[in-house]
Amino acid sequence: MKQIQLQKITKRFGNVEVIPPLDLEIETGEFVVFVGPSGCGKSTLLRLIAGLEDVTDGQILINGKDATAIAPAERGLAMVFQSYALYPHMTVRNNIAFPLRMAGIDKAEQARRVEEAAKTLNLSEYLDRRPGQLSGGQRQRVAIGRAIVREPTAFLFDEPLSNLDAALRVGMRLEISELHKRLATTMIYVTHDQVEAMTMADKIVVLNAGVIEQVGSPLELYHTPKNTFVAGFIGSPRMNLLAGSAAQKYGAHTIGIRPEHIGISADKGDWQGVVGVSEHLGSDTFFHVNCPDFSQPLTVRASGEVEFVYGDKVYLTPDKTHVHKFDDRGLRIA
Repeated sequence: MKQIQLQKITKRFGNVEVIPPLDLEIETGEFVVFVGPSGCGKSTLLRLIAGLEDVTDGQILINGKDATAIAPAERGLAMVFQSYALYPHMTVRNNIAFPLRMAGIDKAEQARRVEEAAKTLNLSEYLDRRPGQLSGGQRQRVAIGRAIVREPTAFLFDEPLSNLDAALRVGMRLEISELHKRLATTMIYVTHDQVEAMTMADKIVVLNAGVIEQVGSPLELYHTPKNTFVAGFIGSPRMNLLAGSAAQKYGAHTIGIRPEHIGISADKGDWQGVVGVSEHLGSDTFFHVNCPDFSQPLTVRASGEVEFVYGDKVYLTPDKTHVHKFDDRGLRIA
């Protein structure tokens, strides 16, 4: 069932059109991630769905009803922001209960919902602490708890992990994904981090300058990018994109080859180059190889046991079954 539908949604600030007419459908229970570079319009789009920004043109349907002009509080959605926005003088219990008090929910029901949310988020032992006594990850869980108690039809997350360090980000990523499985509620999640998008989403929406470049599952976008923008954005490290004679041999303007699909050898291969910087990650090593035929270094993923060093002459061979071809407009050639 389609829970949220955007029909020709447009947003202009003055004469500047930040989101051209856009259509999107989000199914009930999906985990949808809006991803793209800074300034691509992903947070603006989320705020339009939440009702925190006015729509210039178009229509937003929630559960089949026109919600374009409905107040944010009446849309049945709950938003978790980048900043925790917790009240420092209140306990965790009172922070989580705050939206229920504002809605006039009776105290017994408030207590039930708070206890249930705290149990879901492993916050039960922290209910009588204040935010200043919590870690960043715990504070983010309190912010999520405040959204859960509202029992919304969908959760909206606006880059909720950007204030956390790398280790906490990984942990919270798993916690939010697990929460989605348990609650089976629609979640829309905004991030500029394509690793978060790949690991969390059922469906990814790739945005560029307010335009949807591609919508699909993480593996669909990874294996069959619609254009060079998606090809270069999805994947870590990014896909190697090559133009010139190397692409012409494949009947394309540009070819793409992912780092794991390039073989590296000391004695033979299609392209000759010199090893530059290497990134050793234990199980894998990423070699950045400078080839005279190309204007930028090629990134090659190899086993962590491969031991080339800076300045070594090497040979590279692309796996021809995994070469992506694009035309002069950057669109995928079937």
